Amino acid sequence: MFPFVSTLVISATAGNASAALSWTTASGYLGWTPTSYAVGKATVSGGPYTFLDAVSGLSTTASGLTNGTAYYFVVRVLDAFSNVIATSTQVSATPADPCAGVTTCGVCGNSACSSGSSGSGGGGGGGSFTPSTPTSGAVFSGRAYPKTTVTLLKDAQVAATTIAGADAMFSITLSGLSGGNYIFSVYSEDNKGTRSSLLTFPISITSGATTNVGGIFIAPTISVDKSEVKRGDTITIFGQSIPQADIIIAVNSEEEFFSKTISDKNGVYLYNFDSSLLEYGSHAAKSKASIGNQLVSGFSYLINFKVGTKNVLAEQSAKLALKGDSNNDKKVNLIDFSILAYWFNRPLTPAATALVDLNGDKKVNLVDFSIMAYYWTG
Repeated sequence: MFPFVSTLVISATAGNASAALSWTTASGYLGWTPTSYAVGKATVSGGPYTFLDAVSGLSTTASGLTNGTAYYFVVRVLDAFSNVIATSTQVSATPADPCAGVTTCGVCGNSACSSGSSGSGGGGGGGSFTPSTPTSGAVFSGRAYPKTTVTLLKDAQVAATTIAGADAMFSITLSGLSGGNYIFSVYSEDNKGTRSSLLTFPISITSGATTNVGGIFIAPTISVDKSEVKRGDTITIFGQSIPQADIIIAVNSEEEFFSKTISDKNGVYLYNFDSSLLEYGSHAAKSKASIGNQLVSGFSYLINFKVGTKNVLAEQSAKLALKGDSNNDKKVNLIDFSILAYWFNRPLTPAATALVDLNGDKKVNLVDFSIMAYYWTG
């Protein structure tokens, strides 16, 4: 296994001779520690890029740009020695003068209009002009699983869905947004109905502008064929990601074990893990996808299993029940949150225990809310 850094989610919003850039925190694994970021800009897709001074934060503004010219941006992740350890995908923005061509009286400083009191005879006064509030939008693009549904959440509520292409690429456009700060999340479900982990990122929307958000790389799904495996037998670990990707499987034990396989043309992967490497007891596995070690997803959620003295098949169904779905509507949202909140720090009835005790400790506390947040669908 080589060190790696998960791919950044990056956004670009055009301004007047400028572009505002922001990105998510880079997560390094196996020895790589991100410390700063450098934004590269180009007027040709794919570069060459001219890089701005590195910053330690998660945003910067590229200024001195030419209005009407398309610019392409990437973000390099640097370590403490300014070595490049990862590069984001590319996003674009075209700066524009918001006042170009505006002739309406009172807008953008234009005062070349007649006064309502200057007319003679019966010419009445001119009414005041109230400009309409400009609307904003955002375009989200990235990778999921081939021909599967991708769901976008805005502030924990479902905002849009789309179907990824055969190449697992997807794009979602949201329009009519008001300027402000939002928390967006995205997830997908694989061909067996297993849901991915939630990828969450903050985005600042500028009034009257479109923000392009790229680099979204949804982590693989993961399942196992046994809830308990007889030590020495194999346990099958499988799921779905993008086609022809390197899939790294990490099995957490006292010592962490890494295995590698490749997803097929449909993004499906499968690996038979030798349980003789593991001690008796509880273990967990997770997976990530990589394209040439250049674009790397985050890890999937953990899937638990036990190494014991017998084989016990795991429950496999089209759609396993979502933890936190208290009202059985196949969603985890504010209705379920309200039900969970009602039972917070209260004695549980047997019926309530089955519904809201998500970690099996016979009470509802912050642990249960954390579990619900993980399975949130909006």
